Amino acid sequence: MKQFTTVAELQSALADARKEGKTIGLVPTMGALHEGHLSLIRRAAKENDIAVVSLFVNPIQFNNKEDLEKYPRTIEADMALISSQVQGEIYAFAPTVEEMYPEPVTTTYHFGQLEEVMEGPRRPGHFSGVAVVVRRLFDIVEPRKAYFGEKDYQQLAIIRNLIEQIKYPIEIVACPIVRADDGLALSSRNMRLSKAARAIAPTIHETLQQADEMAECEEVEEVKEWVLSTLASFHEVNPDLCPDGLRFEPEYFEVVDGVTLQPIEEWKEGAVGCIAVWLDGVRLIDIVKFGE
Repeated sequence: MKQFTTVAELQSALADARKEGKTIGLVPTMGALHEGHLSLIRRAAKENDIAVVSLFVNPIQFNNKEDLEKYPRTIEADMALISSQVQGEIYAFAPTVEEMYPEPVTTTYHFGQLEEVMEGPRRPGHFSGVAVVVRRLFDIVEPRKAYFGEKDYQQLAIIRNLIEQIKYPIEIVACPIVRADDGLALSSRNMRLSKAARAIAPTIHETLQQADEMAECEEVEEVKEWVLSTLASFHEVNPDLCPDGLRFEPEYFEVVDGVTLQPIEEWKEGAVGCIAVWLDGVRLIDIVKFGE
C-alpha cells in the first residue's frame, strides 16, 4: 500500500500508472473503516489494477456541527487495517481540508426529486456537499469505476445522478450492505453506541425483515406504521433491555420506488424501505429491498 496526503503526489503516481496501462478504481470513504469499507476496497482491488481509497471527513456535507466533531477519525488504524486485510495495489489518500479545498467552495448541486425526500429535507445542503467532494475526487483520481455501498441508498442515487449531470465516463458500482453477525448494518457510527445500545441495535434490521414478510399480505401504509410503532415502543415492551431511558427514536421510515426514490402507496417491483433511527444519540440508517 502507498500513502498520499497531497493531490500532486497522488496524481503524479496515477499518471505513471496510466502510462503503464493500469486501470484505476476509487473507493471514497470518511475513514473509521470497518468490514463494509473493506469489502468495497477488496472489490475495487479485484476489478482494477489500482484501488484508490480516500480517507477524508468532508466538512461541507455535515449540517450538524456536533456530528462533524464527533465523527470518528482513526487514520493510523485505518491504514493498518487496509495493509493487513486487503491484497492488491492500494493507494490510500488522506488529505487535509486545506488540500482538498484550497479555495472557498462556491459550487452547489441540485438533484430535484431525489433530494426532496428522506435525508434531503432533514439535512439541508448534505447532498450538495457530498456531490462536491465526490466530484473533486473524480477530478483528482479519474477512475474507471467508483464503489459505493447500498446502505446509503439515497446517496447512491444522488451519485448516479451526479454522473449524468457532469457526464463523466465513470461506472458507479453498487455494493451490498455488510452486516455484523447479529444483523446490524456496519457503520463507522456504531462505535459510538454504548454496550446496551449496541445490544439492541440489531432490532432495526430484524424489524425491517419482518416488514418484508408483512408486505406479502399488508398494505404499504400499514407496514410503515407497524415499523415505526414497533421501534418507538420497543423500550416499553422490553424495559429490561433499555436502561437509563435508552430507546429507539425513529426519524422516518419510507417505502419508495427503488429508482426515483419517490414514496409509493401500492407495492411494486423494486420497492425499497429506507429508515433512519436515533439510538443512544447516534443516527443509524438501514434499508430493506422488498421481495428479495
